[in-house]
Parts: sequence; C-alpha cells; structure tokens
Amino acid sequence: MFKNTPFEAIAKTMTDAAPKMNPAAVQEAIKPVQDNIKAWADLAQLQAKEVQAAIAETVESIKGAKDPQAAFEVMKASAEAGMAMFAKSLKTATSLSVEQFHSSVDAIEKAHPAPESFAAVAKNLKAAATTAESTLDSALEKGASAVAAVSKSKKSR
Repeated sequence: MFKNTPFEAIAKTMTDAAPKMNPAAVQEAIKPVQDNIKAWADLAQLQAKEVQAAIAETVESIKGAKDPQAAFEVMKASAEAGMAMFAKSLKTATSLSVEQFHSSVDAIEKAHPAPESFAAVAKNLKAAATTAESTLDSALEKGASAVAAVSKSKKSR
C-alpha cells in the first residue's frame, strides 16, 4: 500500500500512530505553546492600544496648534514619546522572550535523559539570555539619557 516517498512515509507513520494517540497528552504538550502565543498576542494588543492612544493624542494636540512653532513642538514631543514607547515595548518584548526562553530550557532539562548532566548547560544558557536582556536594558537607558540630554541642550539655546 505505501511506497517509499516522503509523503507516503509520513502518512504511514500517522496511520500507525493514530490508535496510540492520547488527546489529553497532546493537549498537555501543546499547552505551553498556546500560553506563549497568548502572551505574545496580549502584548501586541496592549502595545497597539498604547500606540493608538499616542497617535490620537498627537492628532488632537496638532489640531490645537496655533502656529507652525507650536505644531513643531507637538511633533517633537510626539517623537520623544514615540521613542520612549518604543524602548518600553522593546524591553517588554525582550523580557517576555527571555522568560519564555528560560521556560523552554527548563522543559528541555526536565525531559532530558540525564537532567543532572544538562543542568550546567541550562544554567549557562539562562545566564547568557539574562545577560543579553540586561545589556539591552542598559543600552536603552543610555540611549534615552542621551536623547534627553540633547533635547535639554536644544531647549536651553
């Protein structure tokens, strides 16, 4: 019935495994993936709402501008707020990524045939991810400080 083609090999494997499949076990195995996807969807929805609110605020502020200089100041404030929002969003997304990475490493360690031998690798992987997150946070803070310093120096002129 089955030939030795990739599609037919997959079909044979699925046919052979179907009677052994446990829907509860499949659901349990998929749950972490579903949770991760939901966390990203929630984050995206929250960030989209924040962006919409910021845009609406900028539009309303521009409507109230009486002269070109006032409109320029509104746009400048909007750009600064946008950069702050971007930095916050990037930090939040990075934090979620690192958290999910740590969970994945924990799951691999738990499922590993010799978890005690994988423990050192898991610890180093998680430490590297945490260090990358800290480095990004520091860079964003330094960038925000630099932008604020430039903005202040231009205002004092």
